[in-house]
Amino acid sequence: MLHGTIWDKLLMLALPLAATAMLQQLFNAADVAVVGRFVQGEALAKASMAAVGSNSPIVNLLVNFFVGISLGTNVLIAQYIGQGDHEDIRQAVRTSIVLAVLGGLALGLGGQLLVVPLLTGMGVPEDVFGLSALYLRIYLVGMPVILLYNFEAAIFRSSGDTRTPLLVLTASGLLNVALNLFFVLALKRNVDGVAIATVVSNAVSAAVLFFLLCRGRGDLHVDLRALRIYPNSLRRILRIGLPAGVQGMVFSLSNICVQSAINSLDTVAMAGSSAAYNLEVFTYSIINSFGQACTTIVGQNCGAGQYGRCRRTLKISLAFSAGFFAVVACLLLLSGNWLLSLFNPDPEVIGFGLIRLHTLLFSHVFSLFVEVFSGYLRGFGMSTAPALCALVFICGSRILWVYLVFPLYHSFAGIMAVYPISLGLTAVVITVCALAMRRRLEEYTLHMRG
Repeated sequence: MLHGTIWDKLLMLALPLAATAMLQQLFNAADVAVVGRFVQGEALAKASMAAVGSNSPIVNLLVNFFVGISLGTNVLIAQYIGQGDHEDIRQAVRTSIVLAVLGGLALGLGGQLLVVPLLTGMGVPEDVFGLSALYLRIYLVGMPVILLYNFEAAIFRSSGDTRTPLLVLTASGLLNVALNLFFVLALKRNVDGVAIATVVSNAVSAAVLFFLLCRGRGDLHVDLRALRIYPNSLRRILRIGLPAGVQGMVFSLSNICVQSAINSLDTVAMAGSSAAYNLEVFTYSIINSFGQACTTIVGQNCGAGQYGRCRRTLKISLAFSAGFFAVVACLLLLSGNWLLSLFNPDPEVIGFGLIRLHTLLFSHVFSLFVEVFSGYLRGFGMSTAPALCALVFICGSRILWVYLVFPLYHSFAGIMAVYPISLGLTAVVITVCALAMRRRLEEYTLHMRG
């Protein structure tokens, strides 16, 4: 990451990251597709789709906080690698493992108390409420292993290894699909079956990565006897990761508000929205992967004091992100009708799904700037600015839209319009912010290291 051309190293990082995110979403989409196609009874199938889909914003709210903190692990270890601080790398790795497990236990247990209030606050319909609560409670049981996998993946990615998490996720994802079909087709279960399958597959992926870290012999090696929280490592991880975690929570909180508006329409709209979400996220995965790759390369070169390479990484990340996004977006636009029918063949469900898919693909043009510039700033250890932008312009505008504008235009298209507006505002602000702060980032980094 510190020498030679940048574009090939960026692709080496970003493409496995994108493939990992896409596979993860593909396996999550399998939950929706299996219950939508194979649960017996059309009404129950639509209700099960709506139940799984309505939980997506809640799950993201609970998970994204710690996933954001895991970005602190990624940046910190990358900077230590650039500086050659071997003992600091080992302490950061150990701290991250313990933090993931403790955070997962707290989230899993505490989240059980929030299931009913969250679903009630979102206005989940009565015919979907029981299924939604069941799915969410089972999913929360798996929080320790879900967070552990994300922190372990961040450790591997900090050193430039994105292929190992991808291979492990591929294997566990195939297990997830197989278990989905087994529980729904063989055991005649619905949302509880796909939730159990998700937890089991995540446990397998976390266990495999943990085994590889324990078996390794480099600075990323995990010694079970040395696992503990190192205060200095924890402080630096939280300083970088906490704002990113807050940004992820804010983003998810705004989506909960939007989901509550969708829930006020009907079950068919909820089902269509759920199906489209599992498609549109593929373009977001492309964009986000280049943002994360930018973070890793900038982090290592920032640690080595090579700021010119940091600036070149930003430009190349923007160009590659735009190119790959355009290709995937065109494929989704051309095949959207057919892909949505895989989740549920009902024309009404497909119609709602197409509205969301077209709107969000346009909105992700703005996400491109939000994610890449955020990744660039985080590579320098500066996470507060992206978090504040998300809080004010994403969360704030969406909440205002739901409570002030949506009642006047009470339709599915009316609520979808909030996405391009909120992301467009955020893209303009964070781009201007990053460009204006570009020359100050080097001084900020030197101050933080001092």
